[in-house]
Amino acid sequence: MAVFTPLTETQVADFLARFDAGSLVSLEGVPAGTENSTFFVTTDQRALVLTLFEQGEFGELPFFVDLLDYLEEHRLPVPGPLHDREGVALHRLAGKPALLFPRLPGRHPRDPNLAQCRALGDALGHMHKVSKHFPGHRPNPRDINWLLPMHHKVLVYLSPQDQTLMKDEVEIYQEVFGGSLELPQGTLHGDLFRDNTLYEGDRLGGIIDFYNGCTGDLLFDLAIVINDWATEPDGRLNAERHDAILTAYQARRPLTDAERQVWPMMLRMTALRYWLSRLLVVYVDPPAHDLTPHDPEQFRTILRARLEHGALPLPEVNA
Repeated sequence: MAVFTPLTETQVADFLARFDAGSLVSLEGVPAGTENSTFFVTTDQRALVLTLFEQGEFGELPFFVDLLDYLEEHRLPVPGPLHDREGVALHRLAGKPALLFPRLPGRHPRDPNLAQCRALGDALGHMHKVSKHFPGHRPNPRDINWLLPMHHKVLVYLSPQDQTLMKDEVEIYQEVFGGSLELPQGTLHGDLFRDNTLYEGDRLGGIIDFYNGCTGDLLFDLAIVINDWATEPDGRLNAERHDAILTAYQARRPLTDAERQVWPMMLRMTALRYWLSRLLVVYVDPPAHDLTPHDPEQFRTILRARLEHGALPLPEVNA
């Protein structure tokens, strides 16, 4: 159960009294999640989600509040946090930072169809187009500046072949991304896997879990999406899903020549980013709670596939 800080109905009822959200009817802990405590809260007016933040810095949370407010204002399907009668969204509950959100409709797509892929590509392109103007800033915590020092921590746990693979890849990424290369910048979701979306049939009902949100290369975000949404179990890319996402995305925000040039390398770097972060959880910094870490092997397989088979051709943008 991924509820690390239990709450009583009395605590939640008192918390709700600050908002114009109705009176508590039911409270249910949500088993999904690996970092924060999440609850479904039903009032006599609406369905809500209450999140207690178990990790991270309190000072970073206003960035996420402002980002979600901004994206909601621009008609993105995100859960804009509720603000109390004084206009404040971020509070403390049971000693932890707390936010209250509307509960968005839909379910996670396990095997997304092409219509769902197109909806995701369209929403991400829309988000990246408007996020370039978001005034908040939070450095990307998982870019090349993180890969360089952190990959040394896991090398001892890898086979000699994988040690060479990881060291060689990081050295290449440093050459490509660590210099004067300029790619379009904006605010990223940072972790837009399938389980961070909600669908009602083919309709995208919500993009959730923005707590890896940051500022950086928009292409980084897009590569994370393709490596999850358009990848087969053997690591190879699914051409139909790949093209559905990227065609819809580029109808909103066409890729630049520089982005097209480094696209294959960005797919590789974001695959290694998740291989490394999962290795760190398994071997170096296990979760504070009794949770099963994600399998690092999945993204090693994806990285090997990107190296062996390369990237698929990017869809062209109609003039």
